[in-house]
Amino acid sequence: MNRIASLLPAGPLLLSLLIVIAALSRLLPHPPNFSPVEAVALFGGAYFARRQWALLVPLAAMFLSDLALGLINGGLYWEYFSSAGFLLVYACIALTGVLGFGLRGKVSAGRVLGYSLAGAVLFFLVTNFGVWATGTLYPHTAAGLLAAYVAGIPFFQWTVLGTLFYAALLFGGFELLRRRVPALRAQTA
Repeated sequence: MNRIASLLPAGPLLLSLLIVIAALSRLLPHPPNFSPVEAVALFGGAYFARRQWALLVPLAAMFLSDLALGLINGGLYWEYFSSAGFLLVYACIALTGVLGFGLRGKVSAGRVLGYSLAGAVLFFLVTNFGVWATGTLYPHTAAGLLAAYVAGIPFFQWTVLGTLFYAALLFGGFELLRRRVPALRAQTA
């Protein structure tokens, strides 16, 4: 067991590493919106003792993965960085990180499930509202807003599934590590 502990980086570094790896998984082929976006934010909020790190690390990891996606996909993806959608996604990451503060010291499968679903719903509501409010695809009426939400439903299912998958991976994997490495049992950063 001591050998495993000596190979693992210190708690905050390990949390950061797990978040960056999850964020970079966006580079792998996946269905639209099946991503770790909300899960990394919840995970950071739940385990980093310092609130600024709980927010900054997931934001930085997602930005790193966005830069990599921009380099890989080029043209249109670079336009994303100057869009309102970019700001809304990052606002959702920050808000979900704050939501994750509610999991501090109270992580359980049921709570992670509930918070993950809340994060996915938050992401759906905010980003689809943003598409309606800042774009020209839908009329700026109640019917247009409803149409934007209806059009987002196929993506929402993938957001929920991705958030649940990555939350299970991050929270479950970290809990297994904490059971094997006593130094990780305390609040981490």
